[in-house]
Amino acid sequence: MLFVAGALAVLSGLFYAAGNNDIGSLGTTMCQYGDTFCDHPSYVFVGAVLAALWGTFVSIR
Repeated sequence: MLFVAGALAVLSGLFYAAGNNDIGSLGTTMCQYGDTFCDHPSYVFVGAVLAALWGTFVSIR
């Protein structure tokens, strides 16, 4: 689950950069299919935080 949280955090950063037109044509394609996430990358970041919390609470050590 912590891997999923890390992946979501990276995606949040990519959507933030795509929303600010910082990554060129890749950003245009990303925002074409996920315009809500380009407008509000915090939605994906909140999912990353929740996944990290869940992974922390259910991990067995």
